[in-house]
Amino acid sequence: MEALFSSFRHPQFLQVRSLNNIRANVKRRHQPMIRANIFKKPLDSTILNKLDDFICTFLDPSPLRRSIDPEHSMSGYFAPAEELPPTACIEVAVKGGGGPLPSCLDGAYIRNGPNPQFVVAEGRRQPYHLFDGDGMLHMIRISGGKATTFCSRFVKTHKHTVERENGSPFVPSPFSSFNGIATSLSRCMLTAARVLTGQFDPLNKGLGTANTSVALLPGGGGGANLFALSECDLPYEIKVTEEGDIVTLGRHDFHSSSSSSSNNNNNNNNNNKNNNPLLFLNMTAHPKVDEKTGETFAYRCNTTRPFLTMFRIDPDGRKQKDVHVHSLKENTIIHDFSVTENFCVFVDTQIVVNPLSVLRGRPPVGVDRAKVPRLGVIWKYAEDDSRMWWTEAPGLNMFHSVNAWEEDGGATIVMVVTNALQVEELFESIGLAQLRLEKITIDVKAQTLQRQPLSTKLLEFGVINPAYAAKKNRCVYIYIYSYFSPFTTGQWGKFKSVKYVYAAMIGPKGIDGIVKLDLSLTHKDGHVDCVVASHLYRPGCCGGEPFFVPKEPNNPSADEDDGYLVTFVTDENNGESKFVVMDAKSVTLDIIAAVKLPCRIPSGFHGLFITEGDLNKV
Repeated sequence: MEALFSSFRHPQFLQVRSLNNIRANVKRRHQPMIRANIFKKPLDSTILNKLDDFICTFLDPSPLRRSIDPEHSMSGYFAPAEELPPTACIEVAVKGGGGPLPSCLDGAYIRNGPNPQFVVAEGRRQPYHLFDGDGMLHMIRISGGKATTFCSRFVKTHKHTVERENGSPFVPSPFSSFNGIATSLSRCMLTAARVLTGQFDPLNKGLGTANTSVALLPGGGGGANLFALSECDLPYEIKVTEEGDIVTLGRHDFHSSSSSSSNNNNNNNNNNKNNNPLLFLNMTAHPKVDEKTGETFAYRCNTTRPFLTMFRIDPDGRKQKDVHVHSLKENTIIHDFSVTENFCVFVDTQIVVNPLSVLRGRPPVGVDRAKVPRLGVIWKYAEDDSRMWWTEAPGLNMFHSVNAWEEDGGATIVMVVTNALQVEELFESIGLAQLRLEKITIDVKAQTLQRQPLSTKLLEFGVINPAYAAKKNRCVYIYIYSYFSPFTTGQWGKFKSVKYVYAAMIGPKGIDGIVKLDLSLTHKDGHVDCVVASHLYRPGCCGGEPFFVPKEPNNPSADEDDGYLVTFVTDENNGESKFVVMDAKSVTLDIIAAVKLPCRIPSGFHGLFITEGDLNKV
């Protein structure tokens, strides 16, 4: 789940470095100190910072909850890392000895994740939740079978910029900032003061962290745009330079504020009302692309009615008409959705947002256990939500959609999703949320659904061969969780039967390994575990979301699982991180190659592999 805002304070003099009690077993690299010089700050900024210190010291509860105590939330696999310019990779080890990396890996693998630009000093009680961290992109470049460079760069969001200028973080977080009536009201007033004094401009410049995912979206003229995303803000456009660096180009609204937008050429008053650029402040971190039409399908959640709005982005990268979903009854966090050839599917979960909770001293994001979740289906080209229908889905709190497709000529929709069985634990410890993989079969005509678990293991971050997105598939690759979908493009062309899914296995502290599931086994009565292959990392190691790269992407007759899984793995024992390549066909998902990175990196969220050809289009 994405970070929305950062909420902890920082002392007057900061050094971004390893702290013994926070970054255990992490090798230190010498970097210049980041100092907050009070003599060069405006008086109002200095006063506001002192008030922020007072709130952290005297108003925040002691002890802090484990999930917002930086002694825990900023340690181990999630300990922050520093920026690193393009640096040569140290070594490449390939199974069997020597040899280049597979030629299909020429390009770049980029992974996004939360990484606070300021660490919390020892002895400070400054709340920090994992989801609060600033977006940091970690990228490895591969050319000619060799890993050339690696870099780590912050996404230069408005939040990142103003906090860096201030010398300390101050943007409030819905997860960690509201810990009692006094702290909640004080932080609200302090934030209002920063806005009024011009220190912070969230309405015009956004307030998100861009720490969740990476997406390559069509940009017109055969080109494409690369984005870092989080659901509480608009995407930030980024670019990969020839030197192997990542630069932030800026916040992107898909031309919705341009007078030349196709939306504004329509004289229909209702259309103009539905495309007010002032209302386009955020969008999902999981957009879906139709490769046949070049359109991107997306949505946003709103704090006021209508609580859900879906929209399309045309092949030229221009946002189209808003379609408001008035049948969503309350402000619900919908982190992901499913798109098929004809439909969009949303899940109205038990995770709700109530801004008035802040006045009662509670976080605005919470879980309503009395609420019965619902699943909603709407035609993806609908002009309004008049024909959208909902059906109850008790216990369904979908976190990610791995894949979805249609059967029986569109009469049936099939989804593969992750579901949080203990959703109330999601923001405290994702490992306790009991994330499981499920297959959901929807009868469109009867407006009913059936659900089937795919494994008894705790699984998340499921991926497939991208060529099978929105098609029936057989394989799913997923990680095994110790604590807590990559962007894939939708293709509605020639039908392919999808068989496999890969996913991450969840353990007590992080991602313990990866499994492969065979969806064809779900047709066997009574079959409750579709896992057919797995790979466990050695003790002390934590991986991330896998990404499937086809061995022969232009070969239509290639097997669905003929390819490689790539991800980053960090060894807490020695503070080293590696880029690993796994054989997706192997029954043990063998690591066939590993590249030692020049620095240790923390665990993150979603990643994307981009071929050299696609990089040239950006």
